[in-house]
Formats: sequence, C-alpha cells, structure tokens
Amino acid sequence: MFRLFFFLIGFGLAVSGGVSAIIYLNMLTIGHGVGEYIRFTSQRVECSLLPIGMLLIWLSIYWPLSKQ
Repeated sequence: MFRLFFFLIGFGLAVSGGVSAIIYLNMLTIGHGVGEYIRFTSQRVECSLLPIGMLLIWLSIYWPLSKQ
C-alpha cells in the first residue's frame, strides 16, 4: 500500500511537470533557441517536478521492500 501511494504521488508530479515542460515548448515557436528553452525550464520549479516524479515512480517500483 505504501508503494502504491508513492507511485501515485510520483505519477501526479511527473504529469504536472511534463505538462509544464510541454507548455513551455511554445517558446521555440516564437523564436527562442533550444539552449534558452533548456535554461528557462531548468529554473522553473514546476518543470523540476518531472524528474522528481520519475524518481518517486522508479523508487516505488524498484526499491526493495524487505528481504524474505
């Protein structure tokens, strides 16, 4: 049950961060470069939710629960 909770929290964070990163892709269509996009998104808190969420998902799946 504990793993499912962390999986769902991680999934929500990853979706939120991924949507924010996709929304900021509009910067490329108005003339900004890829480097500027990466620099901008690395400074935004909501875009950092994507790797945090992916880390929580990975930990909830692969972290050993107990040795039996």
